[in-house]
Amino acid sequence: MDSLRRDSVDPAARDADRLAELFPMVVTEVIGADGRATRAIDFDQLRRRLGDYVVEGERERYRLDWPGKRRAQREAREPASGTLRPVRSESVNFDTTGNLFIEGDNLDVLRLLQEPYLGRIKLIYIDPPYNTGNDFIYDDDFSQTRAGYLTGSGQVGAGGVPLVANPEWGGRFHSNWLTMMYPRLALARNLLADDGVIFISIDDHEIDNLKKIGTEIFGEQNFVAQIIWQKVYAPKNSARWFSEDHDYILVFARNRERWQPRPLARTEAMEARYRNPDDDPRGPWKAENMSARNRYDAGVYPITTPSGRVIDGPPRGSYWRISRQRFDELDADGRIWWGADGDNVPAVKRFLSEVAAGRTPQTLWPYDEVGHTQDAKRALLRYVPFGNTANVLNSVKPVELVRRILQLAGDPGDGDIVLDFFSGSGTTAHAVLEQNLADGGNRRFIGVQIPEPLPVAEAGLASIFEIGLTRVRNVAAEIRARHPGAALDLGFRVLRWDTSGLADARVPPDTLDQAGLAAQTDRIRPGRTGEDLLLQVQLDWGLDPATPITVATADGREILVAGELVACFAATISPGVVRAVAERRPRWAVFRDSAFAGDADRINAGQVFAEVSPATDVKVL
Repeated sequence: MDSLRRDSVDPAARDADRLAELFPMVVTEVIGADGRATRAIDFDQLRRRLGDYVVEGERERYRLDWPGKRRAQREAREPASGTLRPVRSESVNFDTTGNLFIEGDNLDVLRLLQEPYLGRIKLIYIDPPYNTGNDFIYDDDFSQTRAGYLTGSGQVGAGGVPLVANPEWGGRFHSNWLTMMYPRLALARNLLADDGVIFISIDDHEIDNLKKIGTEIFGEQNFVAQIIWQKVYAPKNSARWFSEDHDYILVFARNRERWQPRPLARTEAMEARYRNPDDDPRGPWKAENMSARNRYDAGVYPITTPSGRVIDGPPRGSYWRISRQRFDELDADGRIWWGADGDNVPAVKRFLSEVAAGRTPQTLWPYDEVGHTQDAKRALLRYVPFGNTANVLNSVKPVELVRRILQLAGDPGDGDIVLDFFSGSGTTAHAVLEQNLADGGNRRFIGVQIPEPLPVAEAGLASIFEIGLTRVRNVAAEIRARHPGAALDLGFRVLRWDTSGLADARVPPDTLDQAGLAAQTDRIRPGRTGEDLLLQVQLDWGLDPATPITVATADGREILVAGELVACFAATISPGVVRAVAERRPRWAVFRDSAFAGDADRINAGQVFAEVSPATDVKVL
């Protein structure tokens, strides 16, 4: 039985695999730092293979650069080494829910999610810091000091001596923000399904930079739209220059050829435009102009109305949109409207029963359709009983706005996973619950938030993360009370980022004495429960950490079952426990390494699985 690896797969190794698949001739071997031969990519060979398509060195090229970009790219490639620990006491319906709230730095968490959710996320919506310096709870001002920017950008040397004649320091307000956003977006892209999409809220401060790094990460060909959201219902008379009435939402697809927005439902006002003044048996219809400005040579001909009036042709500078033959066919079928007295310029009847069921989404979203900032704050105050006004977030988004995004992103019943790794007050999770209630959907949410402390600590409400938990608990309770028979997942499983549950076994031999050698027989850190270890195994093996967990016993030992994974982390195990696990014929089985008295017991356990469940992959911690 092999030991379970401690670290997640290196993203750089995954990229090397892709290169090896495309260009097998560039794969070679080198001697690594540990003295062992390891696979590598021969970049010289790759350069020769690509020929004139390679650009490097001082050659000019189009790109966005800033001090810290190399660090940002390096952070996007670093593997995860921590884990997530379940917190039952703060969860709702822990054993059955598919929803997750994760407390931790989103960069650490995104690295951990690479294995279980690679290519599985249908929708990502994030509302990151806008880098305005105005938000008093989020660390929303990533500007550097002037000295720090000049040093980092190579414009000054040791002792602050200028290296350029006219140093530029305006970019210091953007570099740290870009360095923060870049690796998170790069990791997020890996999680998107091939037909997945990401929506990102932003304002004028960083819209240009966000679009540039989004284009670099997702590809210019996968940019979908730049939406304008009217965020206020009245102008700000206190504005010094212009009242800023809107924010933006950038939309990038993982593969634009695979994703399209779903049509929106028609509004009552739209349907009211269809009437039936002539009692047509085909139902309500709307008259559409028959002329257009685009040149159409077959669209120039005279028309005689039923009243006998001759219309010489279309209005000056325009053309009939249909040919004479098609016009006669429509008229014979009663699809031309001449007016009540038969003397009007003809119009084509468009029947409601024949138009598409929905409407094409537009890039202008008015507040009367998707809410405004005051709606957002009212919703937050309704579900979170703040004791201190200083703790009320000012940058929340309305639930209606996120529900609009959910409506566009995918089909309600596809079991889509919705990720928000700047989850803040839990607006996205709130919207998922309400939208599932409205359309019978079965979407799942994953919210990630760092435990940012509030300005004034309150009982049960010490951080932004706890604001989100409180809000969604109360939203779920309200839905449950109003719709007791609704078959909805109204729970969530709380997970918390922590260091690995396994101590580092890579100890230099010259520092290891007899006592230290004995300690190496059990690598599990003190205080870790069976569920802690189970979740770490799920993450390392790329299994969904939201998989329902059931508990069984054998010979008095706890056996944890999560889908096709069965684990027993008891301090000691008997042959009966091993056989009980094997008889479940799981795809994966995990035991505590120190639970086996010796190598003979490990060999016997392997023989039991070979006999009872030979397809099971058996590991030890």
